[in-house]
Amino acid sequence: MQDSQSRALMVVFDIDGVVRDVAGSYRRALADTVEQFTQGQYRPTMAEIDALKAEGCWNNDWKASEELVYRFCKAQNLERPTIDYSALVDFFQSRYRGQDFSGYIQNEPLLMTRAYLEQLTQANIAWGFFSGATRGSASYVLEHRLELESPVLVAMEDAPGKPDPTGLMATVETLREGQDSNLSLTVFYVGDTVADIQTVINARSQYPNINWIGVGVLPPHAQDSPEYAQKLKEVGAIATLNNVQDLTPELMQSFDHG
Repeated sequence: MQDSQSRALMVVFDIDGVVRDVAGSYRRALADTVEQFTQGQYRPTMAEIDALKAEGCWNNDWKASEELVYRFCKAQNLERPTIDYSALVDFFQSRYRGQDFSGYIQNEPLLMTRAYLEQLTQANIAWGFFSGATRGSASYVLEHRLELESPVLVAMEDAPGKPDPTGLMATVETLREGQDSNLSLTVFYVGDTVADIQTVINARSQYPNINWIGVGVLPPHAQDSPEYAQKLKEVGAIATLNNVQDLTPELMQSFDHG
């Protein structure tokens, strides 16, 4: 491990499944949407949604909903439907966000505390968020629920979707403003999906001057699934944790071999 005076540690968090439990919100809205657009013929299970997410290219839940509709129709030898994507998004959002955040979003259990983030700050570890959630949804949990003041956030509207690492790097660049650019930098990205970890792998090849470390967090619904954890490790997670707050400053330092 490098001397602490010659390097800087930084951690960027995904939000869904890391900061908040979305099994009863985003996942529920996804299932509602698929059920709606298959005229009630099919409602995906949590395991089926996980299997789709494990493919690494369905981080966007609107696109995931559309894809599951297409796959159901194909499996049933039905003609591929013409889906009004904007109508699908509107339906999804009516369930998830609702009017004035009155939808499923209001009941999401938090998986992170403000005190944990303060602990990181005290350890001189800069932190921020890169999420595929919309800015409105992400800001709601960070500013309204966690009561953070203007946290560094790159959301859906700000960057290409994962596993493209552009948004991750944009988060890092914002966090690095004012820091000593001569310090070597280790960045942890903490996520709960294959796409999150693949984002780290892609960042390593595109931005090799930074030491990138991917850490997997098991969302509550998957904590009894060895397969879920194994998949994250297979694509490159250095470890899988049951809760994001298990990633302490001491553990980060033990992972940092940059």
